[in-house]
Amino acid sequence: MKRNKYTPRFKFDRVIESIKKDSVSEVSRQYGFGANLLSKWRSDFLEGGYSFFETKPNQEVESLKKQIHRLEQLLGKKEVELALIKNFADFYESQSGR
Repeated sequence: MKRNKYTPRFKFDRVIESIKKDSVSEVSRQYGFGANLLSKWRSDFLEGGYSFFETKPNQEVESLKKQIHRLEQLLGKKEVELALIKNFADFYESQSGR
């Protein structure tokens, strides 16, 4: 069975909607997921309290920064490889008298 991955925004919106409507089952039925899951989201939200409003580094931004760093390293490695190949080709041409 495939697990759905819900965005933080989706979870937040459903929690707020369930609080406004005062009905976990109605909201969960409307969006097609279990009432237990929505109840867990509500509990997590209510337990978090004021910490939801604290500034936290965005995990997605951090993940993208790591990916950029990895790609920059890979690009640098490829540039070195290309320079070596060019130098080898220049050396080979000078040795063969072309």
